[in-house]
Amino acid sequence: MPSIAVKLYSVFFKFLLKHRLQNRIQTHVDESSNPYGVTTRPEESVSAANPSFTDGIATKDIHIDPSTALSVRIFLPESSLSPPEPKSKPGSSQQDESDSLNHRRNSYPNIGAPTNDSRRSSLEGSNLRSDNNVYRGYSPLPQNCRRLPIMLQFHGGGWVSGSNDSVANDIFCRRIAKLCDVIIVAVGYRLAPENKYPAAFEDGLKVLYWLAKQANLAECSKSMGSGALGVGAEFTKTQVQRHLVDAFGASMVEPWLAAHGDPSRCVLLGMSCGANIADYVARKAVKAGRLLDPVKVVAQVLMYPFFTGNVPTRSEINLANSYFYDKSMCLLAWKLFFPEEEFSLDHPAANPLVPDRGPPLKFMPPTLTVVAEHDWMRDRAIAYSEALRKVNVDAPVLEYKDAVHEFASLDMLLNTPQAQACAEDIAIWVKKYISLRGHEFSY
Repeated sequence: MPSIAVKLYSVFFKFLLKHRLQNRIQTHVDESSNPYGVTTRPEESVSAANPSFTDGIATKDIHIDPSTALSVRIFLPESSLSPPEPKSKPGSSQQDESDSLNHRRNSYPNIGAPTNDSRRSSLEGSNLRSDNNVYRGYSPLPQNCRRLPIMLQFHGGGWVSGSNDSVANDIFCRRIAKLCDVIIVAVGYRLAPENKYPAAFEDGLKVLYWLAKQANLAECSKSMGSGALGVGAEFTKTQVQRHLVDAFGASMVEPWLAAHGDPSRCVLLGMSCGANIADYVARKAVKAGRLLDPVKVVAQVLMYPFFTGNVPTRSEINLANSYFYDKSMCLLAWKLFFPEEEFSLDHPAANPLVPDRGPPLKFMPPTLTVVAEHDWMRDRAIAYSEALRKVNVDAPVLEYKDAVHEFASLDMLLNTPQAQACAEDIAIWVKKYISLRGHEFSY
C-alpha cells in the first residue's frame, strides 16, 4: 500500500483538483473561447528555460505557431557536445562504450564549467551579443556534431492543467534526457476548457510536422551553403536572412535540432492524458508514412494512459476511488475536454479499443506501457497492450506495485525510488529502438 504521506497528499490533491475542475465548469462559456488558448495555469509552478548546460542539460522555449499558444521546450543533453561516435560492430561491449564515453569526457574536461578556454568555445559555440540584446546560451558549431534521437514528450494534467515548463515536468524531462541520451521536445499543448477536443491532439501532431519541417529546412540550409554562422561572430541582419530557407514561406532553422537532432530516431512519450495524445500522434504518423520524411517514429512510451470506456473494466470498478485521479475527477476532466455534442467515454480519444479507430494495430510502432497497481485506469491500458501483442507489435507492460497514477511524474513523488526506477526501465527499453548498433539494451 502507498505510504501515509502519499495517502494524505492524495486527499489534499483531490480536494484541490475537484475545486479547480468545478470552477472551470462554472466559469467557462464555450462560445467565448479563444482559439489562441492557454498552455499553463497561474497556479502552476514553472521553471525558467536555461540555454546553458545547467545540471548537464540546456533548455530553451520556442513558440512555434503564431496563431495559437502552442510552444515547445527543448532539452539538449551535454553529451551532444561530444564528437560523433565512431561506427562500431554490433558485438561491441557496453564496457567499450563506457570507456569511449570516459575518454571523450576526459578529452574535454571543461564542458559544462564556466571557462574562457578555447576548447569550450570550439565545442559549444559562442555567446552572441548585439547592441539590442544579449544571448549567453549554447550556440552549436555546424561541423562534427553528435546526433541524438529526438523524443516528443506530452505532459499530463487531465487536459485542464499541467504544462511543459512546470517544475515537475522540467525535472522529469531532464532525468529522461540524461538516461536515454536523447533530445527532448516537450510539447506545450493548449488546455481545456478554453480549447476543447481536438485542439490538444492537433497540437501534438502539429509539433511532429514542425519537427519534419525543421529537418528539411536544415538540409536546405546545408545544400545552399548557409549553415550556421561562424563561431565568435555577431549576427547581422543579412546573415540572419541567410537562414530563412523555406519553400512555403520564411522560417528560421532551429539551430539545436539542426546541429544535434536525428529525426529518423523519433520516440513519443506521453504521461496520463499526454499518453492519449502520443498514441494519437503515433497513429497519424503511421497514416502519413513517407510524408513525414525524414521523421520516423520508432517507438512510443505510454505512461499510465488516461484511457476509459463505457463498459467498465475490473479496475474501473474496484479502484474507482483510487488515489489522486479517481474516477469522478476524471469524468469531470473529460466533460471539460469534449464538446458537449461529442461527449462519450467510447470516443476514440478516450477508448483505444473502439472499432475503426485508425490504422490497423499491426502497423503501430513498438509500445511500452507503464501502469500503477492503484490506478483505476490500469486494466484498459493493459488490454490495449495485449491487443498490440496479438498482432505481433512489441508491447510490454511495466506494472509497479504499490504505485499510484502519475507516480513517476507528480511533483511530490519525483524523488522516490519507484520514480527513478521507472525512468531507468524506460531508458533500457527505449534504447533498443534508438541505438545505432541495433537492438541492444545500452549504447
